[in-house]
Amino acid sequence: MAMQTGAHRLGPSDGALQVKTYREGMASKAGHDLVFEVTQWDATLVVAEDDGQSTLELNADPHSLHAREGVGGMKPLTDKDRADIRKNIDEKVLGGQAITFRSNAVEVDGDGSRLSTSGELTMAGNGATVSAEFTLGADGHVAGTIPLTQSEWGIKPYKGLMGALKVRDSIEVVFDGHVPTA
Repeated sequence: MAMQTGAHRLGPSDGALQVKTYREGMASKAGHDLVFEVTQWDATLVVAEDDGQSTLELNADPHSLHAREGVGGMKPLTDKDRADIRKNIDEKVLGGQAITFRSNAVEVDGDGSRLSTSGELTMAGNGATVSAEFTLGADGHVAGTIPLTQSEWGIKPYKGLMGALKVRDSIEVVFDGHVPTA
């Protein structure tokens, strides 16, 4: 698949951006593995004739992470739970700081079935280098999962019930969407 050259703006209408967290600790059965939908984000993908000139920039509003689904737990996730989770993300996890990614490389493999990128991801005011790979379909479908470790960005994974319920340090960022094809 050949991506269409030029600058392409992407957002929630072009795909889903999710964050998945997992629980651990002695009281893990009481909590939920969470799937967050990032409802406000935008990206600019610049596809150049020469891969070395292609770029990807992404901005996500940290206030737009909404707990869409809670898996497991002793009881269903309630609206009050969602509100408490939202407050904890703002106050204790991300601190309301912007989430950004700026690539230093974007490459499509020889047969056009994979896109690779690397660059600086900033969360909670701290930056670190991250690499990601996505599958590319002939119809422009793009999908990939990026494993991240919160502590690499200075984020202390959330703890509840006096530390007996914890969010695992490793999380996943998942993208599933479409890019313009030639």
